[in-house]
Amino acid sequence: MSEKALYNESSIQVLKGLEPVRQRPGMYTRTESPLHIITEVIDNASDEAIAGYCKNIQVTLHTDGSVSVEDDGRGIPVGRHPEEKIPTIEVIFTRLHSGGKFQKGMENAYTFSGGLHGVGVSVTNALSTRVEVNVCRDKKMHEITFTEGEVTEKLKSRPLARGEKKSGTKVTVWPDAKYFDSPAIPLTELRHLLRSKAILLPGATVSLLNEKTGETETWRYENGFRSYLSEQLGLEMDEDTVIPLFEGEHYAANAQEGFAVGEGAAWIVAWTAEGPLVRESYVNLIPTSAGGTHESGLRDGLFNAVKSFAEMHSLLPKGIRLLPEDVFARVSFLLSARVLDPQFQGQIKERLNSRDAVRLVSHFVRPPLELWLNQNVDQGRKLADLVIRQAQSRLRSAQKVEKKKSSGVAVLPGKLTDCESTDITRNELFLVEGDSAGGSAKMGRNKEFQAILPLRGKVLNSWETERNRLFANQEIHDISVAIGVDPHDVNDNPDLSGLRYGKICILSDADVDGSHIQVLLLTLFFRHFPKLIENGNICVARPPLYRVDVPARGKRPVQKLYALDETELFAIRDKLRKDEVKDSALAISRFKGLGEMNAEQLWETTLNPDTRRLLPVTLGDMGQQHSEARFQMLMGKGEAAARRAWMEEHGHEAQADI
Repeated sequence: MSEKALYNESSIQVLKGLEPVRQRPGMYTRTESPLHIITEVIDNASDEAIAGYCKNIQVTLHTDGSVSVEDDGRGIPVGRHPEEKIPTIEVIFTRLHSGGKFQKGMENAYTFSGGLHGVGVSVTNALSTRVEVNVCRDKKMHEITFTEGEVTEKLKSRPLARGEKKSGTKVTVWPDAKYFDSPAIPLTELRHLLRSKAILLPGATVSLLNEKTGETETWRYENGFRSYLSEQLGLEMDEDTVIPLFEGEHYAANAQEGFAVGEGAAWIVAWTAEGPLVRESYVNLIPTSAGGTHESGLRDGLFNAVKSFAEMHSLLPKGIRLLPEDVFARVSFLLSARVLDPQFQGQIKERLNSRDAVRLVSHFVRPPLELWLNQNVDQGRKLADLVIRQAQSRLRSAQKVEKKKSSGVAVLPGKLTDCESTDITRNELFLVEGDSAGGSAKMGRNKEFQAILPLRGKVLNSWETERNRLFANQEIHDISVAIGVDPHDVNDNPDLSGLRYGKICILSDADVDGSHIQVLLLTLFFRHFPKLIENGNICVARPPLYRVDVPARGKRPVQKLYALDETELFAIRDKLRKDEVKDSALAISRFKGLGEMNAEQLWETTLNPDTRRLLPVTLGDMGQQHSEARFQMLMGKGEAAARRAWMEEHGHEAQADI
């Protein structure tokens, strides 16, 4: 064995300080440009504004390529940190997972904040050649400088000069170009970000100074939502919307159970019959460009309010059943959610994953819209008419699909519990391991668009099975008939017009046997239904392995948290310890299989499109030939020696990479 191939104690590296960020910058920030590391600094200033201590935020693009962000907030603490025994400002910029936003409760420094991962400005520092920080606090000016992430000019203080502001922070950043595809800050995105901050911070002034052009842009909105949406849509809102703007905000009070005090949302919604749509959402002022559970809550609240109104006034034509997408199809909105403990997808925070946010936003949006519609019946009828037209258009499209697939009819498997909808763009089929889990899935599913096909035992390893022998296996026969597509080869041009489901989801236990069933089904689809993988129809559902019951604490109600595996369980327990929740107070249960989960748990964690984790199956960067070779080695009957060698070399990686 060559020296390069050795895997022993010396192979294990321990990355300290900010080195993990430099080794894998893409795990912590976007690497297309330095905009996101500047956004981390802007977010800190915004958090000061949320807390009520900041009224002005100025961003300056300097001629030497540096960027400065200045606010008039309280100023970063500079005193000696009680545990680290160095200035607190140094801790914030040089230690990952440090900050003033972990503690929860109305008495803490930041009750609602977007920066909850604790790797914000420390990432900015790690990926910059130089960072200068000036803090006005306690009647003094405090200055510190970092180079390549390390302190090069230690903290020094002097009395404030006449005319200097009394409090605030100024951070100047020189991004390190080697970590980014382009060193240029995209001005359009930066302007959009700063304008959105002004919209979401009523009364605050946000400005951008470009020293290269000498131009200064300033945004200030006393009542921002309405004017901003009107400007973006380019409409005279009261004339061109289907109904007058639905605008409101609501936050939980002491008497409201289930939500922390202050949690809630502000929103503005416009229904237009035609033209472009504007949809922007935020969580604690952090833009969530990929949406998330708070947008799902808005959709749910709007849908239930409009549906209730239409049913109460008998407006639905015979045979028309409203769906959420009918109500949401022509909606433009701005949504700003306030969540005490937001869980984002990844460090760049593009998508909110907090399950409670669906219920939170829906709970506050639905009642005022229902009240308004019933107080303004004529306007409500106009909205109902728009929504019904959308539903009729959807049904006409579905009928066209039905005509295409109605020619060759096969008897559907008796074990299949089908869905009601015929819209394949929405329909989902879950291939469920075992009859017991299949029973829970049938009870927990949304029967409108979700179908269940239970599978007995392990499916045949079909890698070397001839196509004309596949149907001798009952499970494979049932799968093919259920999805409406015949087996085919990668070079074929198969007839997919009979496809009955847009998503075909493999749902197995979160254990070794479940993983084996996943591999056998993926082998079947890769070998005999490759066009379904190519078209993105195949997915793997990821049920949790652990459930953690957390008792009520302070302002937080009782929580049910789920972990996919031991790594996530460790992360949850570690976070709860930081929230001062003792391990002895937690009730941790391990699901032995899907059959142990009741219908409600299975819906909440695995079936609900708003809260589940669904992994699309793609070939990725490997390509067809490489993937075929890997499958041959893993699933071929004469490949035992190759499998053994591969497992000895790569077994510690323990991950699928087709």
